[in-house]
Amino acid sequence: MSRFSDLPHARIATAIAGVASGIAIIRARQSRQRMERFAAATLETLLNAIDANDRDTGAHVRRVANYALILAEEAGLDDRACRSVERVALFHDIGKIHEALFDIIHENTTLTPAERREIDTHPRRGAAVLSPVAKFYPDLSEGVLAHHERWDGTGYPRRLRGERIPLAARIVAIADSFDVVSHGRRYQRSMSMSAAAEAIARGRGTQFDPALVDLFLLPPVLDRIREAKRLFRAPRIPPSEDRREPAADRDAPDVRFRWRSPVPNDGGDAPASGPARR
Repeated sequence: MSRFSDLPHARIATAIAGVASGIAIIRARQSRQRMERFAAATLETLLNAIDANDRDTGAHVRRVANYALILAEEAGLDDRACRSVERVALFHDIGKIHEALFDIIHENTTLTPAERREIDTHPRRGAAVLSPVAKFYPDLSEGVLAHHERWDGTGYPRRLRGERIPLAARIVAIADSFDVVSHGRRYQRSMSMSAAAEAIARGRGTQFDPALVDLFLLPPVLDRIREAKRLFRAPRIPPSEDRREPAADRDAPDVRFRWRSPVPNDGGDAPASGPARR
């Protein structure tokens, strides 16, 4: 005799419906986890595509991610917000690998006004490239789109002002500018650490968030930036076992990317990119 035989039909139906609902929830969760892993793999593939198309840009975005993470940590952002800053930093220039901009970026001469206008389209191009993963990383394309906005509202492409600019974009803007000045470009010579810091200071309240500039210029923060700059090594592809498995209880995988893998340096093993968590 069935153990349900003494139950009213309504209670049996409810029990069956509950089991079916539980199975559906489990299957939906498993499906989402598979999609999250696919989204994470997509981001890593895009990062590899940046390296393949332009090694200099690949190295630049990793340096920017180093500096941006340091500033985010010093600002007291939680781990989830720091991961958001990391992603925006790593992909802020993905729009520059577009075929319409590639030749311009690789010229060794000073940009003409027309070429500058073309380069200025890269935030929109980058946001469009990243839009397919917006469901899993809704802040990514928005941060990439806004990383050339200015605190005073004179930036591009939307002339956002002040705190209307996403926080991740405000952090990346400082890190990006610092790297451009301190590392240089094909058409622009590099400057000293102190000169780069002075350039950031001059942008306080106009180009950059003044509170973030004040934090960036604190001696302990600059010391961390200087050390990250010293330890940086060009991208490499480490063994697959260096990659971390996404945790199931997060909205999206904790993508640490292969850029955070350790490589040897003169003083032993240290992070090639990505500052050491304190």
